[in-house]
Amino acid sequence: MATSIQVVFDCADPDRLARFWAGALHCVIQPPPAGYGSWDAFLEATHVPREDWNAASAVVDPEGKGPRLYFQQMDTPKPAKNRLHLDLNVGGGGKVPLEERKAKVEAEVTRLLGLGATLLVPWEEQVRGLQPWEAQGEYWVVMADPEGNEFCVQ
Repeated sequence: MATSIQVVFDCADPDRLARFWAGALHCVIQPPPAGYGSWDAFLEATHVPREDWNAASAVVDPEGKGPRLYFQQMDTPKPAKNRLHLDLNVGGGGKVPLEERKAKVEAEVTRLLGLGATLLVPWEEQVRGLQPWEAQGEYWVVMADPEGNEFCVQ
């Protein structure tokens, strides 16, 4: 049996980051436990102090195929570049013509900017200094989520 995984983000605002990634990945905020109409109702019923209501959040794939993303509140700032990042594969891969992939990536970049992402490194800056064969046929954009976590759209 395969081991299931969840990806955990340490963050300042779990609710905000979970909502961003739910929109970015076409996922949903994990529903509250059975018998509760909302997370607020669950937290109130289980006597969690209000100041702890944004201590965590989670995002799930509505089809149950992708990993769960868990967001836990930490009071330490993000120290540097991520050691792990997500790649959002929207271009269709190498079998799709480059110009078509670029158009798909650019459309997704625009959508993600609307959700609160930031453009970090435009394509032209990424390929400076690379040999022509290193970037041939490739196209991706480096972005950051609302708390500065880097990810790529390709």
